[in-house]
Amino acid sequence: MTFRLTLASLVFLSGCGYALVGHSNFLNPSIRTIQVPAFVNRTTRVELEQRVTQSVADEFVSRGRLKLVSAPNDADVILKGSIDSFGIFPVAFNAQGRATQYQISITANIELLDHRNEDKVLWKNDQYRFTENYQVNLDSTDAFDQETRAIQDIAVRFAETLVTNLLEGF
Repeated sequence: MTFRLTLASLVFLSGCGYALVGHSNFLNPSIRTIQVPAFVNRTTRVELEQRVTQSVADEFVSRGRLKLVSAPNDADVILKGSIDSFGIFPVAFNAQGRATQYQISITANIELLDHRNEDKVLWKNDQYRFTENYQVNLDSTDAFDQETRAIQDIAVRFAETLVTNLLEGF
């Protein structure tokens, strides 16, 4: 009787629809090359598209799954993007009212196209949003340099998140 209950439970549980979310082979294994043309910058922040595009390209290279190519005709897939909004907002203050922490927010329009198949859309998110906080060193007098470093760091983390989403299908 116990064996039948155990067997019945296993059969019941196996049909419940539980499965892992995402999968590591989101992209067809035959896709081996990618082109990442410069993102379009629709913000007023200078060089933002350069930092984000370079970080995304570097992240693909570091993962080793796809080879980065510069010409569209050499690419199996093309990742196109535009940075549509960028904001820096103070979120924490010290006793004197000076900002000690800022939040950077980036919204982008991203699409991955199958260049071998008439640029069929494989993945698209026209409101890809990335937000992260960074601390300010109040002892430093180079606020602009701190912001530039923070934007570079956030571009790297933006790229890590985006590439993970693309490669793992989340």
